[in-house]
Amino acid sequence: MRPLLAERGCTVAPDIRLRTLAEVIDHLGASGQTGIINGTEVRVRRPAAGRKDREKFISGKNKQNAVKSMVVTDAEGRLLFCSPAGPASCADVTHARKLGLVKLLAGGPPVEILADAGYQGLGAQTGGRVVTPPHRKFKKNPPEWYEEMRERQRKAHSSRRIRVEHGIGHLENWRSLARREHMSDTIQAVPGALSRQQASGTRT
Repeated sequence: MRPLLAERGCTVAPDIRLRTLAEVIDHLGASGQTGIINGTEVRVRRPAAGRKDREKFISGKNKQNAVKSMVVTDAEGRLLFCSPAGPASCADVTHARKLGLVKLLAGGPPVEILADAGYQGLGAQTGGRVVTPPHRKFKKNPPEWYEEMRERQRKAHSSRRIRVEHGIGHLENWRSLARREHMSDTIQAVPGALSRQQASGTRT
């Protein structure tokens, strides 16, 4: 059942279902909506001793065995896409590039994508379509006015992208995600079920 459910994609309207990242970018461009991306990690059992790829599952962020997926929501936090699971040792920005996000945005519609500092560098590669928090220009002894301005910009950006955390929060509530077996199918099947509830107005 998992592969079948994973292939259904995310429902955003009774007659619109998004199955790929390319379809999500096209949908956001056609509807003039802002998208939000974030990487989420799900803790899993450590692979058996002796497996050559055992260390790939150790997250550099949380120092635990986990798999990573990139989640895309709209500005309201509604789930639009969840990528297949990969080892958590991969950085968020590298994961996004592997999924083809840079190519899709650079050659696609003028879409605004909000992201956290883990995706810095994508803005320059996508013509400013990926928007991340401002870089710190002064490494030492920054002037007071600059720190105040940067903090205002950081808070404004954070308040716009906080909705993606709500979407991820719904995703991580599902106990089935704790199993490493068939993780890619499971982590894509769950958003499909959640998005259908969200589109119909049913509580999750």
